[in-house]
Order: sequence, then structure tokens, then C-alpha cells
Amino acid sequence: MSDFKFTIDQNSNILKFQQLVDAIMNSISQNELKQGDMLPSVNQIMKECQLSRDTVFKAYAELKKRGAVESVPNRGYFVTKKIIKVFLFLDTFKAYKEVLYHSFLRTLPKNISVDLHFHHYNIGVFDKIITESVGKYSKYIVMNFDHPKVPTIIKKIPKEQLLIIDWNINTTTKQSVIYQNFGEAVFKCFRNNLKAIKKYEEFIFYYPSFTYHPKEVVDHFKHFCTTFKIKHKVIFENDEFTIKPGSLYFLVSDRTLANFLDQCAENGYEPGNEVGVISYNETPMKKYVKNGITVISTDFELMGQKAAEFVSNGELMRFEVPTTLKIRPSI
Repeated sequence: MSDFKFTIDQNSNILKFQQLVDAIMNSISQNELKQGDMLPSVNQIMKECQLSRDTVFKAYAELKKRGAVESVPNRGYFVTKKIIKVFLFLDTFKAYKEVLYHSFLRTLPKNISVDLHFHHYNIGVFDKIITESVGKYSKYIVMNFDHPKVPTIIKKIPKEQLLIIDWNINTTTKQSVIYQNFGEAVFKCFRNNLKAIKKYEEFIFYYPSFTYHPKEVVDHFKHFCTTFKIKHKVIFENDEFTIKPGSLYFLVSDRTLANFLDQCAENGYEPGNEVGVISYNETPMKKYVKNGITVISTDFELMGQKAAEFVSNGELMRFEVPTTLKIRPSI
């Protein structure tokens, strides 16, 4: 019999059965509960924690479903294998991040559990959540962002446990990184599709003031247009964003893509004819909207798979996920 102890937090918004599941999973991941250890009986948990029989049974059933415990008739519940806990820290949860997330989960072995958090580019939240997580997980997968305090905060995590994904910023060569290239890769994608871009009189990049998209893409957009003598413009504010026939638009925000499509509908413009659009980041719906929106995007499916690979083998990994331009009828 293990000496596992558990206390219900009566003020928590988390359901009681889930609190029990989380506590046992955490004890297994921290090696406090080991393979073969016997869990407290249903009656013991009921008595010590003042829980209903249904609540305890529901928790144990969930643990069995996850493969963390097994029941032996007339004996009780036992830990079946070690559980590895992973800390996944994303910026925001958008459609393309959902592709990454589900790819990551599908590729992981079943004895690995994932806690998902978001920082929304708030450095205070970023610091607080990482500080509170240190020592509680086997692996940490973090989306960095452009802030001078990030490197110091990240150093709280042992480098062999840390993987930085999506944006190779505020990193060192001793840290594992799986990233997309927001600069030279964008230039190459445009260069490889020069003929399609030159169909239009002007190439307009709307880089909205509210976006956190890496600014280096602006420089490489200008470099491309200058190199190939393409009339171009970069706009930053919504009142500048009035679409006009003969122009091709490069958009890094799905909010601005919706605005673009609204203006097309209002003016009777057909994307790919009177106007064109290239949207940043593939999502499942963009291949169907208006017969298909042209996208420039990294492979978020592959990014999720490589992140799962890091969790499984723990080896230093520095991998650039390819960025491609998928031509569809919107251009």
C-alpha cells in the first residue's frame, strides 16, 4: 500500500474527481507513486477526503482509461507504468495552433500527459506560469516571444528539458529549437512564385499594429519587391486598408483576411481575378474558402510531430520546419 495522501480543494473550480485524477497522475510523474504501488482503496479515499463512492470510482475509471492504473479483482488498484508529464506553453490558441497541438498529442506515447497553458504575449503571465511549473514536469515545450526578459525567465528551466518552438528568438545554441523561418524562407517562397505575383499591378502588405507576427517578414517583403522591381507598399492601420482592383494583398492576420473578404463581397470582386490575396498560416478552412485561399505557411503538423519526438528521446534538437507557398485560386 502506498502512502499517497490527497486533500480536496473545496474552493477550486476543478471538479473533485478531476482533482483526484490530477493528484495521482502528478504523484506518478514525480515518482512518488511507482509502478506496482497499490493505491488507497475506494473506501479509504471516500473516508479521508469525504468524497462520494461515484466520484472516486469515476476518477479511478479515468485513470484506467489513461493506462495509468489497473484494477485486480479482490485486491484493488495498482500503478501500471510511469507517467511523463509535459508542460506545453503556447502564445494563443488559433486554428493553426490547434493543428500543431493535435499532431503533438497524436504522436506522443500514451503514458505521457500534457498540461496546456497560454501566455498571450504577457510577460507577467509568462514569468508566473513558468516559475510555478519548474520542477513539476519532465519536459517543457515553450513558444517564445520578443521581450528582453524572456531569456532570463527561460533559464529557470533545465536546458535538457526545454524545447522552444515556432520562433527562434531569445535562444542559445545549447537549447533545443523547432522553428519556422520568417525571413529568408518568405523571400524564397515569393521568388519561386514570381510569375503569379507579377500578374498584379501592386503588391500590398498589411502588417496591422495589433499583430505579434515577427517584424523581420516586413524587411524580407520589401527586399523581395525591390529585388524584382515590383511596385509595393506596407500599410499598418485599418483606415489604409481599402482594397483596389489590380492589387495583390499579403495578410498575416486572419482578422484582416476576413476584412478583405468582406470588402470583396461588398464590391463584387472575385479573389484571383480583380484582386489577389496571400494569407499567412495554413488552417483547415482556407483550402475551401472562396474556392481556396493561397497561403504561405510552415508545416504545423510536422512541428507537432518533431516536438513529440523531442519528448520521447530528449536529445538536443535544432530543426527548421520548411515554409511553403501553396497556390490556390485566390491569386
